Amino acid sequence: MYAYEQRCTVCMLKHGRLLDAAHIIGDDKIHGVPSVDNGLSLCKIHHAAYDANLLGITPDYVVCINSELMDEIDGPMLLHGLQEMNGRGLTLPKRRADRPSKERLAERFDEFKTAS
Repeated sequence: MYAYEQRCTVCMLKHGRLLDAAHIIGDDKIHGVPSVDNGLSLCKIHHAAYDANLLGITPDYVVCINSELMDEIDGPMLLHGLQEMNGRGLTLPKRRADRPSKERLAERFDEFKTAS
């Protein structure tokens, strides 16, 4: 969380109580280790969407929203909280060593594409 300066990497929300340290590769997998490069600082909505494969992150640090969600019409949370994040680049930690692993993101993005 400190690497991201207590902000959501997707939307830059900076209210610590609304943020989670999220795994890229879950700890239920052998290589889902608790390391900075296997983590993201995400707000509650983006963490839930990421875990549900409704939000994906490319190895080049770009947010992708599930196409079904992009076609859906709902309230302001869907529009502003998710749909408007599609195509947005992540806000990355300043130190390169703290940035998310591109290899882990690629593996997880493949899961997102399969689920979409």
